[in-house]
Amino acid sequence: MSTDHIDPELRQALDQFCALDRVLVASDYDGCIAPIQPTPDQAFPNPDSLAALSRCAERPGTLAALVSGRARDNLAAMSGAGDPLVLVGSHGAEFDTGFDQPLTAEQAALLEQIIAEFRSIAAQFPGTDVEVKPASTTLHVRNAAPEDAEAALELAHAGPAGRPGVHITAGKAVIELAVIETSKGLALDRLRESFGAQAVLYLGDDVTDEKAFAHLRRTDDGGTDVGIKVGDGHTAAQFRVPGTDDVTTVLAYVAAQRR
Repeated sequence: MSTDHIDPELRQALDQFCALDRVLVASDYDGCIAPIQPTPDQAFPNPDSLAALSRCAERPGTLAALVSGRARDNLAAMSGAGDPLVLVGSHGAEFDTGFDQPLTAEQAALLEQIIAEFRSIAAQFPGTDVEVKPASTTLHVRNAAPEDAEAALELAHAGPAGRPGVHITAGKAVIELAVIETSKGLALDRLRESFGAQAVLYLGDDVTDEKAFAHLRRTDDGGTDVGIKVGDGHTAAQFRVPGTDDVTTVLAYVAAQRR
């Protein structure tokens, strides 16, 4: 999608957004800045998308951020991104200062328990894999046979997901269990407030991004947030683009309009 072929309604919303004095431009990483890959360690960024988001960060009155389900250290390593971009990991719970509260001994013990249970499930189904993060663990089933993927997810939901104190985030071919509450929507609220942004633009592709879209709104100081769903699936976002190449187009357009 070239800038000449951005949907007219989306273009109008972007123009209104770009005309504001202070804005937040944020995007999910996997499925937006980086195309989806068979395994998370293969998901390197589209350099054009990352460059466009970085240009947004350099514009006056513009804060730009990556908000990812990945652990923040892993997000930084995979994306290669740093200043001036803000990196938020663990589905919005992990900032450069870490988590708001360190894990308690009980939470740490619970995390170790659900990690062990996920590893036990993964050992039963070829193609499944367990990812460990500072406050959560993820069972990936993208590379498993469909029947094995379904069975692994069912065991996860029936077992460790039901433990008290566990917070569930279900995505595409993945389930993540955290021992703290996570929300990309709350992360956007925090960034919006700290920067004094009049409006937020957010791009996301997964079920987990719906928490972010749900926090978008018309603001009291004249701004209107813009939510863009990347790809198929039900969404609360106002707009949709087909794929990751379109993310580059949108971000490049915003960077150009914010000069």
